[in-house]
Amino acid sequence: MTDLYLFNKPFGVISQFTELDGAISLANFIQVAGIYPAGRLDKDSEGLLLLTNNGSLQHKISNPKNKMEKTYWVQVEGVPDQKAIQQLEQGVKLKDGLTLPAKARLIDADEILPQLWPRIPPIRYRAKIPTCWIELKIKQGKNRQVRRMTAAVGYPTLRLVRYAIGEWTVKNIAPGQYKKLSL
Repeated sequence: MTDLYLFNKPFGVISQFTELDGAISLANFIQVAGIYPAGRLDKDSEGLLLLTNNGSLQHKISNPKNKMEKTYWVQVEGVPDQKAIQQLEQGVKLKDGLTLPAKARLIDADEILPQLWPRIPPIRYRAKIPTCWIELKIKQGKNRQVRRMTAAVGYPTLRLVRYAIGEWTVKNIAPGQYKKLSL
């Protein structure tokens, strides 16, 4: 039987079971033998991380050639204009090449805050610089891609939450908790 675990990875946790340089790892939250992450989510990001006991499913989820859509909620510094949103949608030139086109839209915080948990520690707050939320859907997985994309269009990422991978979401899963699905 194939098991799939939907884990809400907290900020500051690395996406592996082995601790590295004293960082908090998945082993602090999940004590299930024989499962492995299908992809990664960097230490400074939070939200959905999928784990499975099935190598074929792990490959299908994590292989960029399969182009599974990932949905991110990104809190950025400043309020992006339409030109910045269009750049994200068309692809952004990064040092390692042009990103694939993305789906991007400004989202009202009221739309997502009921589903969002407080981040610990909270983001830095500056009274004179507003923040805004963007929903970004990508089918690529370059290293720290979303952060680099928003910075490239002039709006640095303050908080990054992966909400969904394909049809699976982190909805109703508290940080540090997981939900097991049998496929």
